[in-house]
Amino acid sequence: MGLKQNLHNLKEKYRGTKFEQGFNALHTFLYLPNMTTHGGTHVKDATDLKRVMNTVIMAMIPVLIFGMFNAGYQHYLQINGTAEFLTMDNLIVGLKKVLPMLLVSYGVGLGIEFIFATVKKHEVEEGYLVTGMLVPLIMPVDLPLWMLAVAVAFGVVIGKELFGGTGMNILNPALTIRAFLFFNWAAWMSGDKVWVHGAVDGVKNAAGTDAISGETILGALAANKEVMHSWQDMFAGFIPGSIGETSTLLILVGAAFLILTGIGSARIMLSAVIGAAVMGLIFNGLVDSGVIVEGSKFYSLMNFPFWQHLLVGGIAFGIVFMATDPVSAAQTSTGKIIYGFLIGLFSILIRVFNPAYPEGVMMAILLMNVFAPTIDHYVVQANVKRRMKRLKVKTT
Repeated sequence: MGLKQNLHNLKEKYRGTKFEQGFNALHTFLYLPNMTTHGGTHVKDATDLKRVMNTVIMAMIPVLIFGMFNAGYQHYLQINGTAEFLTMDNLIVGLKKVLPMLLVSYGVGLGIEFIFATVKKHEVEEGYLVTGMLVPLIMPVDLPLWMLAVAVAFGVVIGKELFGGTGMNILNPALTIRAFLFFNWAAWMSGDKVWVHGAVDGVKNAAGTDAISGETILGALAANKEVMHSWQDMFAGFIPGSIGETSTLLILVGAAFLILTGIGSARIMLSAVIGAAVMGLIFNGLVDSGVIVEGSKFYSLMNFPFWQHLLVGGIAFGIVFMATDPVSAAQTSTGKIIYGFLIGLFSILIRVFNPAYPEGVMMAILLMNVFAPTIDHYVVQANVKRRMKRLKVKTT
């Protein structure tokens, strides 16, 4: 009660000043909003923006913890040639690499949000609570912190505040940040030396074998190399990749949690999976029919089993946690199905045919973010025309 009363006193003290919005945001984050409605009857609902954001964060916590262990596991696997997964050493490496990224993401992002709220005198929205968690999870483990800080500043200012803040952005903020990093510092966002902490080439590890380079499965396939991981490892997540994208199992757990709580769109998730599977089946069919022969430029990625495409790269994480963003996604029921299907379709299409970047979910989601309003427009217009036809039939 002491802290709550002190915050309330500070709110009253700075009411009407430039610090009002900052104290309001802190008070609202720690406690329920101290507001009641007056007059009339209102629908009562326990859900508010803060609870929605916290629910999404809770869905990502298992992925975050696994990513920390996996960061250490991949590091020691490179050094020793063998490693256990659930060890304190692995967790310590993960904490040292991931926690600073979380602090930078939240520190820079929320700092800019507070500045804009103070200058423009509007409430500090809770939207960045989820973005701040998403950003480290879609990054390589060895990304320099200053690059992350610059990208977060760009994403919040240009990708969000420029459009009016939370609820007004047309692109997913986390993917805007990742795209900024990719197009400015591509060497730190792709290749075979960025996914494992301390990855090296041409060095013998303690087991006397060549140290791994941290290459992802998609990178190996794009280079027509043999994949050394089983599908069980791909599904569980014991593979190199961005911090939060490797464990399809835990991503599915998060998906189930979001769907059961009514936060995530099952239509978008399921249709995106179907779209990706359809594109993968088409490529597999081209190989099986002999149209694409072994030795062709895109043979390895086309020949990769369609269902395994869903286990590697960032496609599962992107579908569950970013394609379903309620602001930048399609809003109509039919629009969500079309939107999700095209995300899955384009993700595999870009993944196969883009030799410079063997992944496609980021580009696919950003592309469909742009076209989401158009999809909704045509869905609504189709509904209007159908109802007008019904009206004409009844009147005649």
